[in-house]
Amino acid sequence: MPKPRKDRKDIRIGKFEEKHGLPSGTMRNEKGKDIRSDAKLGTVKKKFEK
Repeated sequence: MPKPRKDRKDIRIGKFEEKHGLPSGTMRNEKGKDIRSDAKLGTVKKKFEK
């Protein structure tokens, strides 16, 4: 079985949720609000690393 590829950091959150079969609004920030679907994965990762 081939190893799955890592997700690129420039993928949009909406496409990420769609690709992985997640319902929209699954990804949320630390306050509980869902993350905008046009935000990039790399940007979201940077915010959570702080």
